[in-house]
Amino acid sequence: MRFRPCIDIHNGKVKQIVGSSLRDEGNAADSNFISDRDAGWYASLYRRDHLTGGHIILLNPAGSEYYEADLQQAQKALTAWPQGMMIGGGVTAENAPVFLSMGASHVIVTSYVFRGGRVDFERLQALTAAAGKEHLVLDLSCHKRDGAYYIVTDRWQKFTDMTVCPQTLDLLADYCSEFLIHAVDVEGKSQGIESELAKMLGSWGKIPITYAGGVASWEDVDLLRRYGGGRLDVTIGSALDLFGGTLSYEKAAKIQ
Repeated sequence: MRFRPCIDIHNGKVKQIVGSSLRDEGNAADSNFISDRDAGWYASLYRRDHLTGGHIILLNPAGSEYYEADLQQAQKALTAWPQGMMIGGGVTAENAPVFLSMGASHVIVTSYVFRGGRVDFERLQALTAAAGKEHLVLDLSCHKRDGAYYIVTDRWQKFTDMTVCPQTLDLLADYCSEFLIHAVDVEGKSQGIESELAKMLGSWGKIPITYAGGVASWEDVDLLRRYGGGRLDVTIGSALDLFGGTLSYEKAAKIQ
């Protein structure tokens, strides 16, 4: 198990938000934490502590009045920790090479590869060709509905027809090097993890998976370690003292 750090950027600021509250209309989100430091400061900290494989997420859509400000923040982070972090938010086959040239180690993609609720394999193949499988992470963030975890797109606002399950993971693993999976129902709430989802992800274990969402205590981290047999990596956001929470970042940085 590794700790994967994060930098979430919304309206040009480093933030921690309640994932289910994010709305494109009005660039709205309920914020747990708004930093007075820029993204470069956080990336420099992660570089100091040799933390690789973390993610930068641009939470405003391309075309938003804030998207350029988000990009400027992201550039600061990638300049501070080149090849140390991944980036997601508005990534397409056309701009994936641009993000990689900015210093991202990987691009993270969801919405571009889903159309009409299903995987668009033509787009997925184009994306893999443009970025290289070794530089592509698929974000299969999900909401629970009717007892299953459905993949959601467009900044977690639209349901697809696909669930996060072993069959879906098997289907998509040929096109990417890792999965990033936010449990959106608990994202930003610091009220505990989605144990059922974590158990399923941990039992699959064929390529690296980072779980994010709801971690509130070291007991939650221990649960993820047990469910994943050490194979499931973890992101901690709002619960970290780095983002106004109570869990020590310095301790999280030593997770292994």
